[in-house]
Amino acid sequence: MFLTYLKNNHAATYAAIDFHRADVLEGPIDFVILESIVIAIWGEVTQKSYAVDRLWSFLPTLTTGEIIDEESPSYFAFLPLFPWAPSDLQVASLSDRALLLFGLQCLWSWRLTYNTWRRGLFNSDEEDYRWALLREHLPGILYKIFNVVFIAFTQLFLLFSLGLPAYFTILQPRGPLVTSDYILAGIAVGTLLLEFTSDNTQWVYQNYKHSGGKRDPSPWPFSDWNWTKADADRGFVAEGLWSLSRHPNFLCEQMFWVWMSLFPIAAEPKTISTTPITFVPYLPETWHLSRLAAHPDTTAWWHMGPAMALSLLFISSTLFTEYVTAQKYPSYKTYRRRVGMFSPISTLWSLLYLNLTGEKTKVDAAIWGGRHAKGIAKGYSNTKQE
Repeated sequence: MFLTYLKNNHAATYAAIDFHRADVLEGPIDFVILESIVIAIWGEVTQKSYAVDRLWSFLPTLTTGEIIDEESPSYFAFLPLFPWAPSDLQVASLSDRALLLFGLQCLWSWRLTYNTWRRGLFNSDEEDYRWALLREHLPGILYKIFNVVFIAFTQLFLLFSLGLPAYFTILQPRGPLVTSDYILAGIAVGTLLLEFTSDNTQWVYQNYKHSGGKRDPSPWPFSDWNWTKADADRGFVAEGLWSLSRHPNFLCEQMFWVWMSLFPIAAEPKTISTTPITFVPYLPETWHLSRLAAHPDTTAWWHMGPAMALSLLFISSTLFTEYVTAQKYPSYKTYRRRVGMFSPISTLWSLLYLNLTGEKTKVDAAIWGGRHAKGIAKGYSNTKQE
């Protein structure tokens, strides 16, 4: 309905966006608009901002592979099986690549749902603490606008867009999986394992801190770093993957969706088609990964749009989170000097700089006081802060 309206009343805008297959996208886009309106109203009625957080672990996977209803199928991976699908996609049938994306995103959904559940964020009265803090910082009318524009519409359209790689794969000719599919799938699974490990490390640390030093009797592997009271007093986790990145879980989350975006780009349709499905359009030749360097202005980069938008969201959210954390824990400023926000490469550069300036020992002691000479840590914390 929305795309039809746009095409009939704003033809230039419709042509500029180039939806490729509006017949495939129209139903889901209408559903997201309706969903956004409901979420915006719900936020106003409840004065809480938890609704999208609870949907976050389901919507991208639903967009990729499952069905919400006949009028608005979430469609991508399984769309060819249903009678309301375009006839050419019904004839083409399922895409192995789209099914692979769906399977990987099911693993992603399980990890996030489990972590959300154990943190209690599915409880009816719970919301992420950052929403309450943001309400305190924004005047009432500004937060109402923020609720409609960002929390409801922007976030839900972002979640919808994360399923678009599967949309691009069902427009590719059918054929067996290729080398890039297996490589990206392996990297994606490894990324999820690292993300799960970083989640577990934070979970075990926070439980240790808030329980007065009581240890988890059966922690997940690589999640318990034998913390001491000094570590708990520090207030934030800085061991394991958290010694390489201040937010390894956020880094892995961003990279997972980058890998998803690369699936349709990395596959070379002209070399994998085993059936002459001429009615399923090839992606433009310059959308292939091997040609990106030769075509820096290629529209292939639009494939990366959802993943890049997610990264911008994480950067802005993390800056706010770190502002709050630094107010609560003084040594967090030192931690930021030692460990990069996301990339371990930033951490390496910080390490090299601190070694050159002779500050590394003091900085390390200020962060990991329970594992270093406490006298040095105290001296550094009192004399050198960011």
